[in-house]
Amino acid sequence: MPIFTNNVTLGTAAVEVVSPEILGQEVHLHNMTKSSNEYIYLGGDSAITTSNTLHIDPGESITIKLGPGDPLYAFSDPDGLDLGILVVKQI
Repeated sequence: MPIFTNNVTLGTAAVEVVSPEILGQEVHLHNMTKSSNEYIYLGGDSAITTSNTLHIDPGESITIKLGPGDPLYAFSDPDGLDLGILVVKQI
């Protein structure tokens, strides 16, 4: 299983942070900031907002599984937070 890592600096508009693949993916995400009240929001499309999706707290890590063809989008509040990404691609 190939493993890919990336760090993305997010803005306040949602961007694709994990591209869809033919097979499923296990995605590990980490909010790299340590300051309080600085959240990263995640969702399945670019229409996510602070009121319709979940967030990652500062310093928190989560793992999600994406199905075949599923992308992952994210944005930060405030602007400029770093998201650490580790993707395990199924083969």
